[in-house]
Formats: sequence, structure tokens, C-alpha cells
Amino acid sequence: MKHKHNSFFLFLCFRLLQFLALCFYTQVPTCMHFYEVLQSHSPPPNFKHHVNEQCRLSDRMSRRLIRTYQLYSRTSGKHVQVLGNKKVNAMGDDGAVHAKLVVETDTFGSRIRIKGAKTGYYICMNNTGKLIGKRKGRGKDCIFTEIVLENNYTALQNAKYEGWYMAFTRKGRPRKASRTKQHQREAHFMKRQPKGHLLGDTQPFDVLPLPVVPFHPRRTKHTHHHSSGAH
Repeated sequence: MKHKHNSFFLFLCFRLLQFLALCFYTQVPTCMHFYEVLQSHSPPPNFKHHVNEQCRLSDRMSRRLIRTYQLYSRTSGKHVQVLGNKKVNAMGDDGAVHAKLVVETDTFGSRIRIKGAKTGYYICMNNTGKLIGKRKGRGKDCIFTEIVLENNYTALQNAKYEGWYMAFTRKGRPRKASRTKQHQREAHFMKRQPKGHLLGDTQPFDVLPLPVVPFHPRRTKHTHHHSSGAH
């Protein structure tokens, strides 16, 4: 009697396992079909969005690239300069000492920091849209995004206040950034080398001379025997 009870219990367990296996194999195609439907309706990866997001982040790992040039204002006909009193204007003459700018890259994209080579002050923007000079330019208010326009001019949009651009009036005075647009002439600039600076004088890399090592022929047994026989 006990043997029959055990056999019946094993039979029920076997049937239960068959039932669970049947449920599993019937659910797998359904799950795979549901996954395929999700994949077909999901949008493709947006690489441009990924690049834009990465360009918003400051690059602390890569070595910074540093360039030196002037920024010619389309409206004032002069150059952007950073004065010792921390004021920024576009009244600098070509080759003026305060018009020489040092431009540092901030990311692998087109974000830069601009400072006066003479004063060391970075061009920054406060919350009212005014351009000011700061000794330290780590903040996003001191970072600008270079936007190359169709007319070959460059617009400089502030990284902290998007939609606000560096701009100057015809008299070279800073214009309030909250009233600026990318297409306006006041926000257009052109990069120029300082007066008297030739393009041929700029070298992307410094060429280091190789040391001259005197050549001494190695003495072998054959050469030593030959020189002894000659004497």
C-alpha cells in the first residue's frame, strides 16, 4: 500500500514538471515576440545628441590646447581687449597689448576660455548679461561655445547662459547679452593674428635638435690583428 502511494506521488510530480515545462516553452516565444516589438518601435540611437551632451562637460583628462590671437569685432571695426580694471570692450587697435588674447580649449568640442594675455583676466558673463574680467575662469560663466557661421564669422555663446552671446556696439561697448541673437552683427567676430605676426612664424610643434653622437667603429679581433700586422 505504501509502495502504491509513493508511485502515485511520483506520478503527480512528473505531471507537474511536464506542465511547468509546457508553460515555459509556450511563454518564451511570447516574450521574444514582445521584445522584438519593443525593439522595432524604439528609436535609433541619437549620436548627435550624445556628442552635444559630452560637449557640455568640461574635459579634465585631456591636455588643453592653447592658441593666441585677436578677436575682430564686425560692428566696431576694432578688437576685443581685456583691460587691467577688469573691463572688456572692442576698442583695441590691431596689435594693441590688451587685444592679444589667450584661448584655452575646455572640451573635445568647441568650448573655450578666453583671457587677456597682458592682464590674465578671463572674459566671463554675469547673470545680467554683462561681460566682466575674472582672475579664475573655471566656472561655466567663463566658458564660451564657438559657433562658426555661414559668413565665416564666429559667434560666442556663453555656456552657462544659453542663448546669450558676446556682443559689442559700434562704439565698442559691451552689449547686454540677454538682448543678443546669433544672427546679429554685434555678435560676429573674426580671428586675426596680431599686427606684424606672420603665419609662417607659427609652428604647431617645437622641433628639438637631435644630439650629435660621434661615431666610433667597433674594434674586433680581425681589425685588431690587421692593424697589428700593419705595424
